Order: sequence, then C-alpha cells, then structure tokens
Amino acid sequence: MKDNIYFVSGIGTDIGKTYATAFLANKWQKEGMNVITQKFIQTGCKGISDDIVVHRRLMKMPLCTEDTNQTTCGAMFSYPASIHLAAEIDGKKVDLKAIEEKTNCLSDKFDRVLVEGAGGLMVPIRQDLLTIDHVAAMNYKLVFVTNPFLGSINHTLLSFEAMKARNMRLDTLIFNNFTREKRSELIERDSEKIIRLYAEKMFGDIEVLSCGEIGD
Repeated sequence: MKDNIYFVSGIGTDIGKTYATAFLANKWQKEGMNVITQKFIQTGCKGISDDIVVHRRLMKMPLCTEDTNQTTCGAMFSYPASIHLAAEIDGKKVDLKAIEEKTNCLSDKFDRVLVEGAGGLMVPIRQDLLTIDHVAAMNYKLVFVTNPFLGSINHTLLSFEAMKARNMRLDTLIFNNFTREKRSELIERDSEKIIRLYAEKMFGDIEVLSCGEIGD
C-alpha cells in the first residue's frame, strides 16, 4: 500500500475542494515537499481538467507534462453531472484500474499526491459503487473540506460517521471560511468548536487548517 496518496473530499459540491487542494499543496511545497495534484474524475470538461488548471494557477506554476498527457486527471466526461450519470451520458464506463495506475505513477514520482474528488463522499462512481467505498478500499488518507457556517455541523458529522464506519483515515480537516453571504461570528466559532471536538474524538490527532479565499 502506498502511503503518500491523499484523497480530498468534502461535505458537498462547491464546498471549496479545488481551492483547498491547491492551498494544501502550497503549504506542503513550502515545507520542502515535492507535491502534485490530481483530479480523480472530472465531469463537464474536455481536454485538460478545469480543476487542474485552477490548481496550477493557485500554486503559481505552469502546466506540467503530467497535466498535458492527462496523468493528473484519472478520467474525464463531457457532461457536468454526477460521475455515474456523466459516464452514462457519454456511453462510457469508469475504469478504476486505469485511474489507479495514473495515481500510482504520480505516487512514484512525487513525495505526496493530492487527489481531488468530485462532489461529496457519497457521490456514485457507478450505480453500485459510491466514492467513499472506493476510497476506503484503496485505504487512502483523507483530507476533508467543510466550513463553519450554519448547517455544516450536521453534514460534517454525518460524513464523519460514514468515514468511521469504513475505518477510514482522516488526516487533515480544512475549514473553508469564505462566503459571500452575511456571516455570524457566533455561529462560526461554535460550529468550528463542535466539528473540531468530534473530529478529535472520532479520529484522534489530526491536522486542522483554515483557508479564507474563494472556494471552487
């Protein structure tokens, strides 16, 4: 089992996984690590993964060979939908073995690989396979993105329960603190306190980070 692969997920679509992935990659690079990001499966796109382009821009680096030859995108489907539906619309199947080979190739070349998922943990890859079950089977370390806003406690703790039931390894919890809406500092402080409490109670000593830029 390779232990330098980290899967990035979150409480849902638009929680800020793309920004958080680049944020963490930048942090690790500053700590002296050779880091690459990969998009697990990209939907609603053709050519180079849109999310990989954002990663590179936020990481302040040009596209690399692994981007242009699509090693950093496990699979791609043209319709912007859940993975299983996008694959069905394109008349294709998700080849998990091929995706794993790309990820392992990156794992051999880099100190750490950050694999950004699509949507949340419960997004179906196929009708008979959820993202969370695939990630658990691969035993990847998990980076989980949430926020401290109203409603996030329920979504986050339900995700924690699902991770724990599958013996998943939560490595890093990232709070995406950006919002365009009116904020309640009282709710944010309390939500973050509760989420941190349960994260430590259920998973022990994990890294907790915050980022405040616009999420993707």
